[in-house]
Amino acid sequence: MPLQREANLEDGDATYAALIAAHADLSEADSLALNARLILLLANHIGDRGVLNEALAHARRSLAKEATPLAPPQAATVVPGADKP
Repeated sequence: MPLQREANLEDGDATYAALIAAHADLSEADSLALNARLILLLANHIGDRGVLNEALAHARRSLAKEATPLAPPQAATVVPGADKP
């Protein structure tokens, strides 16, 4: 079974709202714990290691595409002799 990446929810907006509501009033630690438990429950439900590996790889790649620096890197200024006591 290949990873389903096309929209597959009856009501995506309601699903998103339910996910957000589940985190209401949680500390950051509890929110992370909720995410971890939800991931494990859904991974168990899927049950196909190949699909899970594909989902992990896709999610990881999507982070790299979204990660953009806020400002371009600055060239280091080298001061002669600054590295000597």
